[in-house]
Amino acid sequence: MKKFAFLLSCGLLAGTASAFAQQTKPATPAPAAPTQTAPAGGVAKAIPVAEYYEGGQEAMYEFISKELKYPVLAKRNRIQGTCIVSFTLNTDGTTSGFKLVKGVGGGCGDEALRVAKLLQFKKPDYAVLTSLPIVFKL
Repeated sequence: MKKFAFLLSCGLLAGTASAFAQQTKPATPAPAAPTQTAPAGGVAKAIPVAEYYEGGQEAMYEFISKELKYPVLAKRNRIQGTCIVSFTLNTDGTTSGFKLVKGVGGGCGDEALRVAKLLQFKKPDYAVLTSLPIVFKL
């Protein structure tokens, strides 16, 4: 009889345990983020130097995606990510001082530098030091 009473009390406690559990706050929906369409390169943020490229940022990333050749080593090892190239746009429209700020490995940094050097810009009123993200995605 003692065993039966013990089992019955354990069963009642197990059945009512959920009633004593902490109640969580109902999840409130997050505020909707403003919708921005990403250009061909996958970057939604405005790049300041893109205003000096013929056709704007969309045309610049379209050119980059057309010229970009995914490195074999990076493709084989499934390396993805964003490389950031820093350079100076001079007052005569030429570019100089290319430097890889962030690379993801597998030859992606070298390819990002190569493609960034191919870009042709219009003449700005002043020299612009900028960084350009180039996305590598399989």
